[in-house]
Amino acid sequence: MAKSRSKRLPKQDVEAIFGAFAAANPEPKGELDYVNAFTLLVAVVLSAQATDAGVNKATKALFAVADTPEKMVALGVEGIEGYIKTIGLFRGKAKNVFALSQLLIERHGSAVPADREALEALPGVGRKTANVVLNIFFRQPTIAVDTHLFRVGNRTGLAPGKNPLEVELALLKVVPEQYLLHAHHWLILHGRYVCKARVPECWHCLIRDWCRYEPKTPPPKGA
Repeated sequence: MAKSRSKRLPKQDVEAIFGAFAAANPEPKGELDYVNAFTLLVAVVLSAQATDAGVNKATKALFAVADTPEKMVALGVEGIEGYIKTIGLFRGKAKNVFALSQLLIERHGSAVPADREALEALPGVGRKTANVVLNIFFRQPTIAVDTHLFRVGNRTGLAPGKNPLEVELALLKVVPEQYLLHAHHWLILHGRYVCKARVPECWHCLIRDWCRYEPKTPPPKGA
């Protein structure tokens, strides 16, 4: 049976992996749609246990009418629910979006803070969400560990860990500085489209030569 967690990779292999990612996709982008820091924050909060595509469908209309904390508060919880009811756990998320909008107005002059501690003090915002906002909008070299990145970190040997925080901290230690800004995007996209949960598609993996996952998945018949 294939191992899900591997021994940590040597430094030269880590550098080779991120060099390959950078050569293939120099400027990776997140897949959530947003128009400013506030709408990015809301989109990431809504994306918990939901697909980016599903969130984008719901937020297209929502952000057209509420792209600031004041406009979001004006909608009220029920108004927000009406726009996001296609997203899982929408009632709880609507309450969080309403409450975080109020706190942004009251505590931060309606601006999204560029600080992890301040972000995590907002309703519905955990470490992963804060890291995404800090990385994408404020271009800080943070690493947001979702299920895809957690899987890739363990499978490949890049950053074996028992929980998301362990994987995050391990990656911050081993990823070369010049690749830190984009590291989490490369790894999340890799886990989403190549190193999939049930059957990793090793036959067209950019980093298979350095990855410790065994046995590598062969190409499907006829491919």
